[in-house]
Amino acid sequence: MLDLRFVRENIGLVIEALKNRGDDSSFLDGFLRIENERKNLLQAVENNRQSRNKISEEIAELRRRGEDPSVMLNKAKDIANTIREQGESLGKLEDNIKDFLLNTPNIPHSSVPVGVSDEDNVEIKRWGEIRKFPFEPKNHWDIGESLGILDFERGAKIAGTRFVLYRGVGARFERALINFMLDIHTKERGYREVLPPFMVNRDSMIATGQLPKFESELFKVDGGNYYLIPTAEVPVTNIHKGEILTEKDLPIYYASYTPCFRREAGSYGKDTRGLIRQHQFNKVELVKFVKPENSYDELESLLLDAEEILQSLELPYRVVILCTGELGFAAAKTYDIEVWLPGQKKFREISSCSNFEDYQARRANIRYRPEGKKGTEYVYTLNGSGLAIGRTVVAILENNQQEDGSVIIPPALRPYMDGLEKIVRS
Repeated sequence: MLDLRFVRENIGLVIEALKNRGDDSSFLDGFLRIENERKNLLQAVENNRQSRNKISEEIAELRRRGEDPSVMLNKAKDIANTIREQGESLGKLEDNIKDFLLNTPNIPHSSVPVGVSDEDNVEIKRWGEIRKFPFEPKNHWDIGESLGILDFERGAKIAGTRFVLYRGVGARFERALINFMLDIHTKERGYREVLPPFMVNRDSMIATGQLPKFESELFKVDGGNYYLIPTAEVPVTNIHKGEILTEKDLPIYYASYTPCFRREAGSYGKDTRGLIRQHQFNKVELVKFVKPENSYDELESLLLDAEEILQSLELPYRVVILCTGELGFAAAKTYDIEVWLPGQKKFREISSCSNFEDYQARRANIRYRPEGKKGTEYVYTLNGSGLAIGRTVVAILENNQQEDGSVIIPPALRPYMDGLEKIVRS
């Protein structure tokens, strides 16, 4: 969340940032009203404390003179009760202020383009050649079902819409991609692999910014304080929740495979077929804890880490900077990597790489102790998909499809498939 002092001293900047994001800034009127109440109440408490101290001195003087202090004692008691009540009211106001902060998104970095939709995102890079097909390329769901590796009908029978059953080589293909990505990130890019819980508590969801604002998009476990994770970003970022790291600890790089669970609230009618928008999907996630002054260099490096996977798989893609209106709630700056899908004839997101600055670290209270300085500072957190597995399956099926219905397996992935070069119908 944002620093309360910063918000108090830069309320105009915060309002402007919310407008650039396309968010309604009117709720900050309530923040300002509560802030005024808090200031007035603090002054009232201070005045009453001074009155109480003065009465205490008068009571002491009466006792020294041997006079009855009962009237002044009653006044002191009344003031003490008033201070207690004011303290309770102050606590409620501070809780309300914290609630405002928890529901206020991060401020975009100065390099983020101002815009309202994906049309305002700025393309900065393209890689790879878009293949020209001698036939009309198919969508991945037709390819997968024809090859017998994707079974959407039985997935829906087992669980409902937006679920899929991987079969045979398809299941092996998914597993191979997970291992392939983890091996590159851990053996070549310097990440440490972790396998976190797939459920987290409410505090962990608050720490990374999913709660309280996005409750409707999460799967909550009935009868408990647990949520199924929407991304490994949540449990992995919370590894260091409430900790004070040393400067020598930083940077910390984690790579993690997890299944991810999302309600996809508000996506009615969008990507109803195929693997693009599922309630459950697999993903390899990259999370970084870094010093503030290095964070934007680390973001560029994180982007290259994700690009490495696509380049190794020889999949054409582009990189865009998200405009202010497209930024995620907690992000200060985000690059999206969009892979080319011939079946849809357009680029689709396969990875988002974001710098959250100290936004998540404040919520999770993750700090470090700089060498040679007193006190502590908040770390900066970053994360990126490295990559979304299902969407990578989509990209390979569509880009590597052949006219006879088979699919060529990228050479880099073949060692993970026992040398299999082509997927054909079994």
